[in-house]
Amino acid sequence: MPDTGNNDAFVAFERVQKSYDGEILVVKDLNLSMPKGEFLTMLGPSGSGKTTCLMMLAGFETATHGKILLDGVSINNIPPHKRGIGMVFQNYALFPHMTIAENLSFPLEVRKMGKSDREAKVKRALDMVEMGDFGGRRPAQLSGGQQQRVALSRALVFEPELVLMDEPLGALDKQLREKMQFEITDLAHNLGITTVYVTHDQTEALTMSDRVAVFDDGRIQQIAPPDELYESPQNSFVAQFIGENNTMEGTVKEIKGGLAVVQLDDGSLIDCTPVNVTKAGERTKVSIRPERVEFNQDRLQGKAHTLKAEVLEFIYMGDIFRTRLRVAGNDEFIVKTRNGPDQVKLKPGETVEIGWLPEDCRALDA
Repeated sequence: MPDTGNNDAFVAFERVQKSYDGEILVVKDLNLSMPKGEFLTMLGPSGSGKTTCLMMLAGFETATHGKILLDGVSINNIPPHKRGIGMVFQNYALFPHMTIAENLSFPLEVRKMGKSDREAKVKRALDMVEMGDFGGRRPAQLSGGQQQRVALSRALVFEPELVLMDEPLGALDKQLREKMQFEITDLAHNLGITTVYVTHDQTEALTMSDRVAVFDDGRIQQIAPPDELYESPQNSFVAQFIGENNTMEGTVKEIKGGLAVVQLDDGSLIDCTPVNVTKAGERTKVSIRPERVEFNQDRLQGKAHTLKAEVLEFIYMGDIFRTRLRVAGNDEFIVKTRNGPDQVKLKPGETVEIGWLPEDCRALDA
């Protein structure tokens, strides 16, 4: 659900719209409020409007309609360099002809800070990211990860209250990216910095954020803490976009006692939690996470319908087994089970029974 503005918000978008050509809106009626110190990630596919929102907040793009507030004050007409916002980009944007220390000193010089104060702040910022010994080097003499650390410390050197990050880890390899994810979140929380982070990487969003705003088609589809977003998606787009998800199509037969009885297209009947279906006859997409599906019926204690399934693939992945099944006409139905002593090895072609609890199965929009 889109967030509504509130008076305690440190960052607020109020009915913000953005169009580049006067006709097509790339951001549609955005309402969003953030308290001080929050780490918020804007997540979505390319063209969903997330980066445009970040650029409007930074001042590099102008809102076509609506207000953007920082600490209660409208910043619509304030130029970027006067907003006091730190920025970190994917391409680091370091000055190649300057040393690392000079790169960090530059935003302080622009703010007319004295030499000794500048030196103290540069040292502190480099020490924060464990780059204290690298002040005399040039960017070209550093690895990608080191350059990204420097870019981060440059964004923090003038102690801004708000830092914006646009895909900052996109150019790093997987291992380094995961290490940097934890470093950035630790730093942001320890310093109490309000952070707006843009990514299209859902794992990054889930591991780093206090809340995630999922964008699609210029709108926030849902904004929630990571666990809520994953466990309780509010529509089909969020369910499909966040994590791995099984879907089956069907028609609502009835809604009673807080459950929707859905007839799948192959005729099977299952109970689901109704999320955005309200009456019998509606088409629905049923959503169930792979780790919520059980082969072991004892664990379900008779609380769920079970379905017959044909094993198509059984893959050993170390800590888990990943089984691909044919279920109710869907050949891409995935079940993830923990590698444990009770795991039965399944063979392609075998018929098995699967089940899940009704609260783990959601009837979403078609």
